[in-house]
Amino acid sequence: MAWRLISMSKPSFPPSFSITNAIPTRNCNSFSPSSILPLFNCKRRKKLRKKLSSPRVKPIASSTPRPLPYLDAIIHRDSLFRFISRTRCFLSHQPLHLISLSAAGKLHRELGFSRGRKPSRFAARHPLLFRIFPHPSPYGPLHLSFTPLMESLLSEEQSIFNASEADRVTVIRKLLMISSGRRIPLAKLHHCRHVLGLPDDFRDRVRKYPDFFRVAVDPDGRHVLELIEWDPALAVSALERDCVADEHRVRLTFKFAIPHGKDLGLDEDDERRMNSLTTLPLISPYTDGSELKPWTVEAEKYRVGVIHEFLSLTVEKRAYIHHIVEFKEEFGLTRHTYHMLLKQPRAFYLAGTEMNWAVFLRDAYNEDGTLIEKGPLVLFEEKLRRYALMKEGEEEVERGVAGAIGV
Repeated sequence: MAWRLISMSKPSFPPSFSITNAIPTRNCNSFSPSSILPLFNCKRRKKLRKKLSSPRVKPIASSTPRPLPYLDAIIHRDSLFRFISRTRCFLSHQPLHLISLSAAGKLHRELGFSRGRKPSRFAARHPLLFRIFPHPSPYGPLHLSFTPLMESLLSEEQSIFNASEADRVTVIRKLLMISSGRRIPLAKLHHCRHVLGLPDDFRDRVRKYPDFFRVAVDPDGRHVLELIEWDPALAVSALERDCVADEHRVRLTFKFAIPHGKDLGLDEDDERRMNSLTTLPLISPYTDGSELKPWTVEAEKYRVGVIHEFLSLTVEKRAYIHHIVEFKEEFGLTRHTYHMLLKQPRAFYLAGTEMNWAVFLRDAYNEDGTLIEKGPLVLFEEKLRRYALMKEGEEEVERGVAGAIGV
C-alpha cells in the first residue's frame, strides 16, 4: 500500500522546473501560433515554409520606405484578371474563336489559369465574357468560346486600334529613336505589344508606312524594324517637357549620390557643378549612349532617362521587368537595373514579387492609384473589367443607366 500512496500523492518539482520543458520536441523548426497550417508535420511545414519564401511569391523590396497600397493593388488586380487577358488573346487567334475543354485543360500557360485546375471554373467566374457550350467535334463535346458581348467588345477594341494608329506609329518611332542602332526586332515589339498599345497585327500595319519604317532580315533570320528618317521634333523626352514646366520639381525627383567628404572646400561655381552631378542635368535618352563610359554617373543618368522615357510611352505608364529587359541590348541596360531603379524612389515605384516585378512612374498616378491621363485603351480595359465582375443580367442595367445619362 505504501507504493500506491506515493504514486497518488502530488509530485513536487523544483521552482525552475516547467512541464513544457519536460515534453520532448521533434527535431523541427518551431512554428508560431499564427502559422496558417500549424497541425502539419515537420516535413510538410518545411515544404510550405520553403514555398512561401520562394521568389515566385516573395514580395520585392520596395523603393520607398513605406509601401504604396494603391499601386500594389494594381499588381494584384493583374493576377486576378490574368485568365481574361491571356484567354482573350489566345482564343482570338483560333478558328471560330473556340477551343475544346479537353484541349484547354492542357494550356494553363497560354490561358492563364493555375496548373491542375479546370479552365471551366475560371470561365464560370466571368459568365458575360466566356461561355461553355456543346459543339460537335472529335476532341470532346464541350467547348470554350466568347459570348456575343465579348465579341462586340473585341470589335470595339479593334476600332480603337484603328482610330489610334497614328499615335501608336509615333510611339514606335520614338522607341526606335532611343534604341541603339535605331532598330528593334519585331519579335520583341510583339512581346511588349500590350504595354505599348499595339494591335496583334501591327507587324503588317508597319508596312503601310514606308516613309518611317523598313523591315529588314538579319543574318540569323530575325525580322528587324528599322527607322528610316530621324525626326528632331520627336526627339524630346517626357522629362524635358516636364522640366520646362517645373524645373525645380524635376531636379528634386532624381538623385545620384557621389561619395565625398563633408567639407570639400569648394567655391560657389564648383559647388554648383557638384550639385548638378548629384541631381539631374538632363541627359536626353535620344542621344547616343554608346559614347558614355560605362559604370559612370553620366551613364547611369542616361539609362535612368531611357527607362523613364520607355515607361512614358506605355499605355498605363508602367511595365513589368520582363518587358524592360526585353530591350536590354537596345537600351544598353546592365544587370544592376533593379538596384539602379531602387535608388530613385521619387521617380519609380517597384511592386510585385522577386520573380516578376513591375515599375511604375509615380508622377503618372494619383493618390488613389488611378492614372492621371487615361487613353482610349485604358478606358476600354476598365470597361472590360467591369463586365468581367458582373453576373448575367447586370450588363443590361448598366447599359440602361449609361443610355439614360447619355454616355
